[in-house]
Amino acid sequence: MPGRTEKPIKASEITAPELYYSRRSFMQLAVGAALAPLLSQSAWAGDKLSGKPNPAYAVPDKPTPREDISHYNNFYEFGTDKEAPAKLAGSLKTRPWTVAVEGEVHRPKIFDIDELLRLAPLEERIYRFRCVETWSMVIPWVGFPLAELIKQVEPTGNAKFVEFITLHDPAQMPGQRSSVLEWPYREGLRLDEAMHPLALLAVGLYGEVLPNQNGAPLRVVVPWKYGFKSAKSIVKIRFLEQPPLTAWMKAGPNEYGFYANVNPQVDHPRWSQARERRIGDFFRRQTLPFNGYAEQVAGLYAGMDLNRFF
Repeated sequence: MPGRTEKPIKASEITAPELYYSRRSFMQLAVGAALAPLLSQSAWAGDKLSGKPNPAYAVPDKPTPREDISHYNNFYEFGTDKEAPAKLAGSLKTRPWTVAVEGEVHRPKIFDIDELLRLAPLEERIYRFRCVETWSMVIPWVGFPLAELIKQVEPTGNAKFVEFITLHDPAQMPGQRSSVLEWPYREGLRLDEAMHPLALLAVGLYGEVLPNQNGAPLRVVVPWKYGFKSAKSIVKIRFLEQPPLTAWMKAGPNEYGFYANVNPQVDHPRWSQARERRIGDFFRRQTLPFNGYAEQVAGLYAGMDLNRFF
């Protein structure tokens, strides 16, 4: 909270698996606009997105209710408590918003968020979403393939990795006043991972613009990896020759590797990854390799030791 001095949280204490889940009702906070210029933050609430459902990217699982998706979040920029983002993210202003694309590309550019939305038709894709803390959701995202942006900027032959850098502004993001992580938040993918058809730049969920607490106005979604790989509120994308050092690799290098593929056979140092609890369910279920997307993505890692490259 503003003016409050918080005791730093040790990396080993950050992501203990949740043993409970309490659902509360909150007034829906103002959400970031994805299609119209900013007039007032409250004017964005309820804005619809015309994402066409894509049956090729759907799962048979029942989607998690929107209320749960938007009120149980890991977004440490607004605090470490699961319900803190929904309480505090109203301070985030998502207009105006630009995303700088730079590094090993032939066509570096600073995109306005509305310009980004015109790069490709919006789709609704229902993805499984798995957190390293052993809970999971099923989310109807609205967005477009990350590959469409990558094609626009034309990576050079030296580009092997993509780094995502999120907004750093403690005035808007009070969680950044703590030393829980090194800010700004950084994540990364191999270029071939980023080009995979499943990798999505999301601007909404459930047919509406992204709530601030879910990463408005733009986040990446990589459904075969743990949720912390899906950087939120992105302001910069860099193409690199070497892998970036990501936020969680810095915070806990023995616990969080670069790849972060969902692998139930590799335990987290402090808990098993073999089972998960779907939010809204009482019983746990078996965790699927690559979060159920093995058929689509396992080939990206052929010949790799996934116990070593975790």
